[in-house]
Amino acid sequence: MFGPVVAAAVILDPSRQIRGLDDSKKLRPERREELAVRIRERALGWAVAEVDADRIDAWNIHRASCQAMLHALAELKVTPDYLLIDAVRLETAIPQKPLIHGDARSISIAAASIVAKQWRDRLMDRWAGVYPQYGFDHNRGYATADHLQALRQFGPTPHHRFSFAPVRQAGCWAASAIQTNLPLAPARPGDAAE
Repeated sequence: MFGPVVAAAVILDPSRQIRGLDDSKKLRPERREELAVRIRERALGWAVAEVDADRIDAWNIHRASCQAMLHALAELKVTPDYLLIDAVRLETAIPQKPLIHGDARSISIAAASIVAKQWRDRLMDRWAGVYPQYGFDHNRGYATADHLQALRQFGPTPHHRFSFAPVRQAGCWAASAIQTNLPLAPARPGDAAE
């Protein structure tokens, strides 16, 4: 319900295998962190892209996710010959195969899933420092009971996804956030200050 949608593109190096690749949702955060580091070190190419909450609200989550995937693909330093994509077809000339539950069926998709999830987790840790009352460091922006309670108590921030019903129902808090000069964004996980 909060923040950008994050997508990653990864081209694995068959000569530098990585053990333990699996659907990012099945992995503990510590294991995802370890694997994300290995993937970035050993992959032939990797890239991450974000599409912010305003675009999600303007388009919809599906279109925003596809755009994030296309942006990540465009950022790769190596052009892939073929795309394996988790469940969707992208508007690109590169031959592709969408796989339902792809992150559980393909190590390439699993690797991209891990990199994207780890990136977003780190991003949410930074947002937790900006808006501590929402508990982003543990709910990661999902519709958990504590996040829903914080929305009812504090209203949404300017970075919540207003097209999502619980956020919309919580009312408009963005005007007061601007008046009180709340920070608009923390540093991104890949910024030089890290």
